[in-house]
Amino acid sequence: MNSADLGRRVGVPSTALFTDQYELTMVQAALKAGTADRHSVFEAFTRRLPEGRRYGVVAGTGRLLDAVENFHFDDEMLTFLRERNVVDGPTLAWLADFRFSGDIWGYPEGEVYFPGSPILRVEGSFAECVLLETVILSILNHDSAIAAAASRMSVAAGGRGLIEMGARRTHELSAVASARAAYIGGFDTTSDLAAGFRYNIPTVGTSAHAFTLLHDSERDAFRAQVDSLGRGTTLLVDTYDVAEAVRTAVEVAGTGLGAVRIDSGDLLLVAHRVRQQLDELGATGTKIVVTSDLDEYAIASLAAAPVNAYGVGTQLVTGSGQPTCSMVYKLVARAVSADPAEPLQPVAKKSLGAKSSMGGRKWAARRLDEYGVAEAEVIGTGPVPDGLADRQLLAELVRGGELVAREPLDAARQRHIAARQGLPMSAMQLSNGEPVLPTEYV
Repeated sequence: MNSADLGRRVGVPSTALFTDQYELTMVQAALKAGTADRHSVFEAFTRRLPEGRRYGVVAGTGRLLDAVENFHFDDEMLTFLRERNVVDGPTLAWLADFRFSGDIWGYPEGEVYFPGSPILRVEGSFAECVLLETVILSILNHDSAIAAAASRMSVAAGGRGLIEMGARRTHELSAVASARAAYIGGFDTTSDLAAGFRYNIPTVGTSAHAFTLLHDSERDAFRAQVDSLGRGTTLLVDTYDVAEAVRTAVEVAGTGLGAVRIDSGDLLLVAHRVRQQLDELGATGTKIVVTSDLDEYAIASLAAAPVNAYGVGTQLVTGSGQPTCSMVYKLVARAVSADPAEPLQPVAKKSLGAKSSMGGRKWAARRLDEYGVAEAEVIGTGPVPDGLADRQLLAELVRGGELVAREPLDAARQRHIAARQGLPMSAMQLSNGEPVLPTEYV
């Protein structure tokens, strides 16, 4: 397994300040109170899925492991904290020596999840676990939202190609994370070279309208592109007149033209007209790529169109209306000392309304029906029932502060395909609805 398979960890900075100030002030107060070393268990979960979603998708685990590994305070950071009086001297001394030394278990990347699923379990001292809260939630909430949107778009595409092209519609670093999450959720390629470089995702790209407008004629633009990139390139045909552009494209590139791209208009109607025209010109193998503010609903509406691939930008990198998964990170159990053998006491927030949670270190398993299709997400704190022992979902990710679960990105991608195929058919519906699996507590 080479470095490209695992993602290029190039110039990775410390992630220690990707946190909220109150994480550090809690550590300071706990150190002073003598409770910072208490053995504790935190879990990340969501109380509900975003409105209308039938399932969630775990994404960001690989990035999260990198973040944990690189969570340390350097001299410059400590100076910043000292000058701002964020924490006191003893706490700064503790932070200077900080390295996470606990254990992390979680749903493997690409797996699906449901309300209450213990997506991540972090175990160690209170201080070291609480420090990781913000960076964990930041990564999981963002990447899982993008992956869920990508998964829905993948279902809508029905096996046709999907190109992630949202880099210009979000923060430059979010664009790279979005491309990674989209690939897990079912997209095939990205236009973002940083994502291709860091995570070995296949990259694509040809030209924009500006390239056509640069030249004295559309024919000159097409000729320049074909001369440079070959007949297999994709020509953008909607800068002026689509029918004339298609005719010119085939004249310039020949019937072996790779593809044409349509970026505006009534895509259903235009795609049918372009397909007919290409066939009449003998370019029967030329593919049609459509772009233009697509989401899963627009993709589904083009199911009857002769389209070979969809390029999706804005709606994908913003989670198609659901940019976060609303995951939370809660203390669910703790001991009265640092001794891991000390009995854990379940703890839980007892809020009014929907913000209450269930205490105790949890396991999770997915029960199948007689046909091998998932029928329930089962969560418990006691012994695992015999029938579910081999269906448990949490995998070991970090042991004693050491990462034990690095894997190629394609493994997460294939895992998601398998997990989605194991759900009831109603999970593939795009209409609003309740989670496709109930969550059962035992």
